[in-house]
Amino acid sequence: MKDITMASHSTSVISLIGMPGSGKSTVGVLLAKRLGLAFVDTDLLIQEQERATLAEIIAAKGHEALRDIEEQVLLDMTIYPAIVSTGGSVVYSEAIMQRLAKASIVVYLRAQLSTVDYRISLAPDRGIASPGNHTLEDVYNERVPLYERYANITVDVDADDPEIIAGHIKSLLDAL
Repeated sequence: MKDITMASHSTSVISLIGMPGSGKSTVGVLLAKRLGLAFVDTDLLIQEQERATLAEIIAAKGHEALRDIEEQVLLDMTIYPAIVSTGGSVVYSEAIMQRLAKASIVVYLRAQLSTVDYRISLAPDRGIASPGNHTLEDVYNERVPLYERYANITVDVDADDPEIIAGHIKSLLDAL
């Protein structure tokens, strides 16, 4: 592991978790601007390292390989004051989640299945790290308890636009 420079639960490092389509990247960028922090998208770090999209990695190596790569990238990355947008499958790694819990406040962007389904339909080429025989509902039902387990803060994202959600998260963080 590289250096973790922040104290436990520092408000200078915020990790966003949630299903694909919950808005981690969109809300994360807006929240980073509001807080004057850098923005790190771990899916992009994976894609840069592998020189392939998540969907291409899954197609070539399988969903387990993507999860292994995700774990390696998140355990090796330097954590510094930033908003960290994680991949949806990050909660399958106890090691990653322990590291994020130690270094950051973990915010779960909670979306209903219908919202996730709709948003994913707008980007059908996105890679979801799950067995091919799992439906989106299967993945959702498997992951939601994990997101809830690891979250310090949970924010519903179905009804509001990303700017409002970012403001709501900032208010919750300010109250800590």
